[in-house]
Amino acid sequence: MSAYDPSNVFAKILRGELPSQTVYEDAETLAIMDIMPRADGHVLVIPKAPCRNIFDAPPEALQAVAVTTQKLSRAVKDAFAADGLTIQQFNETAGGQVVFHLHVHVMPRFEGVALRPHTGAMEKPEVLAANAEKIRAALKNS
Repeated sequence: MSAYDPSNVFAKILRGELPSQTVYEDAETLAIMDIMPRADGHVLVIPKAPCRNIFDAPPEALQAVAVTTQKLSRAVKDAFAADGLTIQQFNETAGGQVVFHLHVHVMPRFEGVALRPHTGAMEKPEVLAANAEKIRAALKNS
């Protein structure tokens, strides 16, 4: 396993070097809209601690990510009136990881509706902003 690379896209977002549509933030975690969503409302939960994936994450970072994932899961489900959720987390290239900073995908799901393929197509910023606002509103109401 390689060492953590501080030039990854999530590290840059955490440092404010790249823009993101923030949905939620606390002392240990950040939740942002996925710019290439596989479903409307696709959110990423990342720790602020610099960890490549589950193998090198400190237990405290994993705990914080799990708690934030649960909080965002409830809000995403409510915001989009989803039937359920898919939560995914990938580790290393062979496991499907593309960005090497620990992150958890939270995607609202509907009966009979497949996830969109991961084509690399970026969503329009105004759509991401509207979806983020729906989730933030659901967080306030929870």
